[in-house]
Amino acid sequence: METLIELEDVEKVFDVRRKAGRLRREKTQVRAVDGISFRVPRGEMVGYIGPNGAGKSTTIKMLTGILTPSGGRLRVAGIDPARERARLARRIGVVFGQRTTLWWDLPLIDSYRLVHRLYRIPDSRYRENLDRCVELLDLGELLDVPVRQLSLGQRMRGDIAAALLHDPEVLYLDEPTIGLDVMSKAKVREFLRELNAERGTTVLLTTHDLTDIEQLCRRVMVIDHGRLVYDGDLAGLHEVGASERTLVVDLERELPAIEVPGARTARVEGPRQWLAFPASESAAPIVAAIASDYPLKDLSVREPDIETVIAKMVYQAGADGAAQQRVRAPAP
Repeated sequence: METLIELEDVEKVFDVRRKAGRLRREKTQVRAVDGISFRVPRGEMVGYIGPNGAGKSTTIKMLTGILTPSGGRLRVAGIDPARERARLARRIGVVFGQRTTLWWDLPLIDSYRLVHRLYRIPDSRYRENLDRCVELLDLGELLDVPVRQLSLGQRMRGDIAAALLHDPEVLYLDEPTIGLDVMSKAKVREFLRELNAERGTTVLLTTHDLTDIEQLCRRVMVIDHGRLVYDGDLAGLHEVGASERTLVVDLERELPAIEVPGARTARVEGPRQWLAFPASESAAPIVAAIASDYPLKDLSVREPDIETVIAKMVYQAGADGAAQQRVRAPAP
């Protein structure tokens, strides 16, 4: 498949001045992105996640040309974003959840008309895209409302529509569902699924709402301290993170902790017991063993919490890095 986004050993270093006494300041370097490499083929929808300060937004800003890399090679649709930002702008759409691209005091429709002119979108294509976005994102009653009067959820839907009016090949979404209610999130997710399926738009999604990732993305990249610590599918993420599924078992009466191969009893409360087992393994043999040896009343399987998996992975990556530094440190 055609590669649309390509990074090779990309770095971003910021110079930061910090106090080193009452009158003196010293300059230090902060490595926000530290040698990241990955490729995204056309039409893929990828989750790009990690803790605060990991380097996610810095990566997005380099991909759009807002920031220039300190090192490495970066291309989007064959274009160097930092050198040809204006040319690239016609081929990408960007939504920053914390900032709006709409004109604050103008009605929503006027922002769209300005986008129409700025990108020189053919009239027929503009009307077609606008009608489609208005319908799918439920914006019909909001077009004549000034942007400053819109709720956060309404504004986010308006921002997503504005980013798509010029038919971008790549869409960068930085926290697109932040602060939205359940219904607004559902509308945004459904719209993005349809956009990706029907038009093959490539999407790079950063978010702290991991339900977005689970419902939209097959591929996940995890970044921590500027380094890529995982790149693969969700199932693999659970395996690498050593995550566990939980079998909630209701027995007919209170019994000692259940003992079956392949699972461990994590908790017991009266006739209810919680058994943990590796997320990569099937629950079937464990269920069969319990049904055979215990008076089973009911049971259910709970999937692992992806947020916990990522936190564990990031912690382990930090621990491994600290261990390597200790190994490399010269003896006193």
